[in-house]
Amino acid sequence: MKTKALLMIAMALQACSQKESITVWETSSEGDKLVQKTEFAFMEKKVAIEVNSSEERQTLVGIGGSFTEATSSLLARMSKEKRQEIIDAYFGEDGARYSLTRTHIGSCDFSKGNYCYDEVKGDTLLKNFSIKHDEETLLPLIKDAQAASRDGFKIVASPWSAPFWMKDNQNYVGGALLPECQQVYANYLVKYLEAYKAQGVDIWGITPVNEPYGNNNNWESMYFDPKYEAAFVRDYMGPTFEKAGFGDVQILGYDQNRAGIPQWVDAMYTDEATAKYFGGIAVHWYESTVEWQPDMLNLAHDKAPQKHIIETEGCCDAEIPIWKDDAWYWKCEGTDWGWDWAPDDQKHLHPKYVPVFRYARDLIGCLNNWVDGWIDWNMVLDRQGGPNWAKNWCLAPVIVDPEVDEVYFTPMYYALAHFSRFLRPGAKVLSVKCESKEVMATAVRNPDKTLAIVVINQGQSPIGLDLTIDGKHYDLSIAKEAIQTITLP
Repeated sequence: MKTKALLMIAMALQACSQKESITVWETSSEGDKLVQKTEFAFMEKKVAIEVNSSEERQTLVGIGGSFTEATSSLLARMSKEKRQEIIDAYFGEDGARYSLTRTHIGSCDFSKGNYCYDEVKGDTLLKNFSIKHDEETLLPLIKDAQAASRDGFKIVASPWSAPFWMKDNQNYVGGALLPECQQVYANYLVKYLEAYKAQGVDIWGITPVNEPYGNNNNWESMYFDPKYEAAFVRDYMGPTFEKAGFGDVQILGYDQNRAGIPQWVDAMYTDEATAKYFGGIAVHWYESTVEWQPDMLNLAHDKAPQKHIIETEGCCDAEIPIWKDDAWYWKCEGTDWGWDWAPDDQKHLHPKYVPVFRYARDLIGCLNNWVDGWIDWNMVLDRQGGPNWAKNWCLAPVIVDPEVDEVYFTPMYYALAHFSRFLRPGAKVLSVKCESKEVMATAVRNPDKTLAIVVINQGQSPIGLDLTIDGKHYDLSIAKEAIQTITLP
């Protein structure tokens, strides 16, 4: 009996010491927002999560959101204090610590209108090239974010279209790049890199065009099929970047939904002469509200294991923001473009969804399937879901009302922060086993050797977590409809 009692005491002390070595942060539908948890209720029902830190997978580039003219123009209208509050919330040491971002080259739908950096028709020498438009609000925001970020962040830049006069339809919307304008378009992109660098903003990655299959001609777009884009990168964009001293800028091909990956990786990596200029592939999430398409992501990895897979855009589209109603973002009420417009044989891919979990589920699914960078779309929008010249309203993690200088940090902001704040650039994504329909998990080992595990419980009841890390057990619990980040030294 004495031996048994001593054993129980030893086990209790071991469990206590293990819990003291971890830190748990939780956001839930019950109102917690990145709250540190120290007490964990005993649960009869448990889900086993197993992390093996010896099985390292991809290296994380970063997680973050996008600088758009919509975001920058709104923040320019806010008070100095509120503007800084939002910048610090995204980039400050006590905020989400965004590490990978995106911006647009020239205008996109989340701009005030159509523009490019050389609007003089036929100016093939680009004598009239100027980024003056971006100097109004976009570049100042990027620079202020740089000042707020201790560790800095990377930027991926994407054009929605070449200048209208380089295209076969002479329009920002639709059309394709004229074959005779391939070199001048490559020169145009180099001019952009040079101009931003002169402003103290280095571009880490670039895509030849956003969404090369277009958007039904609703806003800026330019058609590229896989073979045309691959040849353009091989013969013009890649060599021109190298000659100009930008050979280290990561050219990310494709930049649209994951279902198109097979055709694009075949074209991009068809031979060494082409593949050497591609740093990887860029993908979006709009193919489905529930599927992260691991088969497509694994195919991209298997085709070129050394290349990046970057999620360059995802947002809750076709929705007008719900103002200061946290509960809505935890409800299965979100709908996307496909709810109304997807073909009948694809409707099953676009059911209603929970906005918070659409983000968290996709991030976990992507990280567990070789994606090494993940970027949200607009960081800040207004109560209409804009400004957007094409009236393509969307949600954003932060909503503002500049008329009354008010800010609303939606639950989606906290969901993203659970990842971006704790999963840092250079981290190694680890092998995780979690067999549950309601609970999902991903894990990394950060460059400072700390472990970070993100867990979501999509269920309607709290549940116990039997967490095993390299053979060590931790008994925890997670609230209903919640996200947790667990960190260990």
